[in-house]
This record gives sequence, structure tokens and C-alpha cells, in this order.
Amino acid sequence: MTETSTSNRSKAFFINGGAGRVLCSIPALEYYHDNSGDEDFLIVCEGGMELYRGHPVLQNHVYEVWHKGLFEGMLRDKDIVSLEPYRINEYFNQECSLAQAFDIEINGKGIRDLPSPTLKLNKAETVTGFQTIQEIKASLNKDKAVIIQPFGRSVSPMGDFLIDPTSRSFEVQNILNIIDSLREDYAVVVMSELPFPITEHPKAPVAVPKEPNLRLWASMIASADYFLGCDSLGQHLAKATGKSATVVVGSTVPINITYVNDKTFDIIDVGARKNRKYSPIRLTMDDELDRTNDGVMMLTPEEEQEIVKSVKKGAGKGGEFKGKRPTPIQQEQGCCPPTQTPETAPAVVLEKNDTPKLANYDFSTKNLLSEEK
Repeated sequence: MTETSTSNRSKAFFINGGAGRVLCSIPALEYYHDNSGDEDFLIVCEGGMELYRGHPVLQNHVYEVWHKGLFEGMLRDKDIVSLEPYRINEYFNQECSLAQAFDIEINGKGIRDLPSPTLKLNKAETVTGFQTIQEIKASLNKDKAVIIQPFGRSVSPMGDFLIDPTSRSFEVQNILNIIDSLREDYAVVVMSELPFPITEHPKAPVAVPKEPNLRLWASMIASADYFLGCDSLGQHLAKATGKSATVVVGSTVPINITYVNDKTFDIIDVGARKNRKYSPIRLTMDDELDRTNDGVMMLTPEEEQEIVKSVKKGAGKGGEFKGKRPTPIQQEQGCCPPTQTPETAPAVVLEKNDTPKLANYDFSTKNLLSEEK
């Protein structure tokens, strides 16, 4: 039998999972583009190509998995590589980051320093994000804005509760206490797909944009003054846009999931204080490890205040809004997607007696670049 060499075939890299994984793959794919000599490689996105759009060198190599004729026209003569950085030895032995694990898998050069992910925002996205943050600051009369992402993608509603079985997200009561400690000094902007009960405070309301567009969240993070998050997409967007951040880590390990060598990131590893055990995500399905880690993101009052102090130190002193209220972006006909003027939408809040009611202070932008009128 004659062996068939695959060394000269172009490659097609399949990437799945959340947007954070997609963003972390970019530095390794840039290296592959620049150094492999493979001019026809493809990147096939099983979860969407939103964060590759506009990339100076990768955009022309990226396709959605449902692209018509993808197999017959583009994949049949390729070597298929299904990327899974969580199965790289250096990753599950806590020797490298997610981005470095992608680099090992794609380029085979071992652990090395990598640049920040490249996220190229166009003018419409940049201006819309800036305008949104300025409008929030003006509406809440705060000179500085802090964006908070409390939950990762593994959180889910269970009745009246939000539960993260992997313990990567903030617990609801903890994040509510943290928000209450920040809202009088800053315009607090919550980045969350899931609603949760924010205590009403008429003199210091909280902005909750209903924005599904991740690129606009990147633009808003870039225009805000600081970011607070957990093991989720927002911290990667902060890294890509050069924004300082506080990142709170529970069941996962900082070297794997965040940026331990970035001096603009304050990483608070509460999991290490509570005997966290590494859970081999996408490698085995041992739920005993998740049970062991079940309480690692349950913060003490002292840990809540540690996080608040970190944010205040990073964001600087807050105060009343000093700028000029921005002119609302007008709908226009033309080649560019229209924008929508921010609107106020009701959100569920809790009074001290825990009685739910509707309040109109939460800031809703819906989809700011949607074509819907």
C-alpha cells in the first residue's frame, strides 16, 4: 500500500465554542498566516465568525460552517484540523494560556509570548460604542463608566435562580453587593444576556444595555474607563481593546484563562484560596471535580471589598459628568447599517422588601446597528 503524504496540503482549521475561544485563536492564526507558506488555508467557524470580521489578514480566510458549497469547493483537498486547545498537555498542566495552547496546536512551536488579539472595529462600531458610553455617563451623571460582566456562558436560569455549575461566574448576591458599592461613584454598565434583580437606587441607577452585538460590546468596553469580569468573553475584549481590568477567577486557573503577565490586569484568584481542583473541560466528564469547586466563587464580604478596591484603584476617582451630552445618532439611508437612538426599557428590580416591580431607569440600547426601525 502506498502511503499518501499530507505534508503539502493546505489546512482547514475548524473552531468551535464561545466567542472568547475564537478571540484567543487570533494570534496563533496570524502567526500561521505569516510563517506557514500556506496561502490557501481556511478557518471554518462552527459558532460564528463575528470576531474575525474586518481582520486585516484573516478575514479572507474565514467561512461560516454553513457556507454554500464549502465542502465541494473548498474543503475536499484540505487537511482538516479540529482545534481543541483544552486537550493540549501544556494547557491542562497549567503551563500555558488558551491563546498559547492554540499556538502550540496550530504552529507547533511550543510556549512563546504572543501579542494581544487583533480586533478591528470599523468607524460605525467605534462611534456607536463611544456615543453609547457617553450617553450612559450623561444620563447617570457620572464622569467615569465601569462595565461589569458578572456571568460566563455556562450560567443558566433555574427557576428564580441563576446557577453556574462550573463556578466560573459571580454569585448573584455577591455581584449585587459589588454593584451597590460602585454605583454611587461610577456609571455601572452591566454586560449580561440574562436579567437579574438589581436593587433600585433612584439617585444611582445602573445601565443594562440589551445589546446582542459582541462587536459593539467591544467598542463600549474600549470607550469605558474600566472593566470588571470573570472567566468569560469580556476580559478578552478588554485585552484586545487595551482596557484595564479586574478579573475574578474561581474554578479555572489564571494562567489558562486570563493574562497573568499583563500589568493592567488585576487578577483576584479566589479559587486558589479555597482549594480549587482543576476540572479538565472537554477532556473528561468527571462531575466530582465540579462538586469540589462548587463554592469557590462564593465571596466573603472581605473579598467583595477587595474587588471593589481593585476597581476603584484601576478606574480612578469618580465624579459628576463633565462632558457634553452627545447628539443622538440619526437614522440615515445609505450603504452603512443604520443605528438606533438608545431607549429606556423596563427592568426587574428589588426593593428592600424583595417585592419585584418594574422600573424605567435601566438603559437599553437594543441592537444599535440593527436595520430594524
